[in-house]
Amino acid sequence: MNTISFMTANYVARELGYHMTEWGAGDRATQQHYKPIATYHERLNEVFAEIEAMGFDAIDLWLPLLHPEWATAEHVSIAQNLLHEHKLKVVSLAGWFGSTPDQFERSCQLAQTFGAAVLGGNTSVLEKDRAFVANTLRQYAVKLGVENHPEKTPDVLLRKMGLGDADVIGAAVDTGWFGTQAYDAARAIGELRERLFLVHMKDVREVGTHHTCRYGEGIVPIRECVETLKRIGYSGVISVEHEPETFDPTEDVKASYAMLREWLNPTADGRRQTVV
Repeated sequence: MNTISFMTANYVARELGYHMTEWGAGDRATQQHYKPIATYHERLNEVFAEIEAMGFDAIDLWLPLLHPEWATAEHVSIAQNLLHEHKLKVVSLAGWFGSTPDQFERSCQLAQTFGAAVLGGNTSVLEKDRAFVANTLRQYAVKLGVENHPEKTPDVLLRKMGLGDADVIGAAVDTGWFGTQAYDAARAIGELRERLFLVHMKDVREVGTHHTCRYGEGIVPIRECVETLKRIGYSGVISVEHEPETFDPTEDVKASYAMLREWLNPTADGRRQTVV
């Protein structure tokens, strides 16, 4: 059974008024918005309420909403209380998990605190000290799903992950980025099936750029991706991801979420459900 989650990085451009020219600007603006403890409850409550209203009960927590570099015990407590209030669970952390062992370990600690099973993203520590990464993941009972961005094929991503430590180091497939790289995302899912920890289900408008869109409006064979996941027996998380730079993605996300639920379970009666 698959949990369908809302990728909170969908709102990367929100604090810039949807006038974003590069990802880093959205990251910084989001952190500046959420970091002040005096307004943290109000601001996090707002976005969690919107996610709940869309029908989700699971999220991928993008680190700029609660970053290990500045998150205090009070931030964490507020987030935990709001998650409980809005009946949301954290199924993965999303983002950059640091360039030092200390930064990576703090990401693992945060994941454990929220009961998130997977870190879906990247860290340069994997290249510098693989043994540390694998041992730390096991210590905190979490997994690292290495996300594809510049990697043009599953083989390149597999080389980046390495052959060992398959119990804790695997793939977080971003279907949109495979579309950007002109690789069939459904085929990539099949080729990575033995190492698949997480799926960021995303559509993009054209090869060579990363303009995300509602499912079915781009070039990624989203429905074929879903059918491949069903065929290989994937039972993990599928994250609905759409991170436009110039407009609010909410209505597109709601439509994509409905399509995904129908494709996963054509007999669903339309009531709120995450596990299908």
